[in-house]
Formats: sequence, C-alpha cells, structure tokens
Amino acid sequence: MIYLYTDGAARGNPGPGGYGVVLKSGTHYKELSEGYRYTTNNRMELLAVIVGLEAIKVEGAQVTVASDSKYVVDAVSKGWVFNWVKKNFKDKKNTDLWKRYLSVHAKHSITFQWIKGHNGHPENERCDELAVEASHGSNLLEDHGYLG
Repeated sequence: MIYLYTDGAARGNPGPGGYGVVLKSGTHYKELSEGYRYTTNNRMELLAVIVGLEAIKVEGAQVTVASDSKYVVDAVSKGWVFNWVKKNFKDKKNTDLWKRYLSVHAKHSITFQWIKGHNGHPENERCDELAVEASHGSNLLEDHGYLG
C-alpha cells in the first residue's frame, strides 16, 4: 500500500503557487514540490496528485490519496471527471491536467480520502509547508496550461 498526501497553494488566485507531495510506503518516504509563477489553487491541488502518482515506479499499485481538496476528491470519487470525458470536458477548467490525471489514474488502483486542511494532520501539514515554500521559490516555473 502506498499513501500519497498532497496539497496545493496559490498566493492570490491566480498568483504564484506551488504543490507539495508526501509519498509513504513501508519504510520508504519521499517529498516532492515545485512552484509556479502564475497559477491557481485548484491547479496546484490537482497537479500535486498527478505528480505524486507519476512518481510511483510500479504499475498496479494500491494507492490511497489523502487530500484536503474537495475539488479533486469529489471530481474523482463521485465520478464527475469520467462524465466530463464523455462530454469532451465542455466548459470545464484545467482540462489539460484532468487528461494527464486520467492517463496516470489507469495505471493504479486508487482510493481518495478527503482530510480537513490545517487540522494538525502531520503529512497534510508537511505538504502545505512544501507547497507554500515552493510558491515563494526563486526559480518559479511557467504554468503553460493556465489560461486565465
């Protein structure tokens, strides 16, 4: 079992942003983060999940994703994203990232768990620290998918 903890942040919405990821499996532990010059909180929340899943080396892994983003958790758990595909993502934001998510989603057995943010959950708090720190970085990337 792999546990994937994620968080996204944006200073201004849109504004500078970042994501933070903590991956845990047995004794293995990995942190990932990256910052962007101009993006949104929802994009960073979703990108955190994608990057975390893409970092998993073995296909067919059992993954529990813990996120404080209702946007991401509900879209997958309630099946909305799969309906968006049928409608070719008509009028949906972050289509580029949702398509990227779907390509990695197919490689694993994933369960989503919503956790309350800023509530003392150690891994979620660490992801928040990573995301905020990344948003303040000196070498922020361009979010080429953000269309405004």
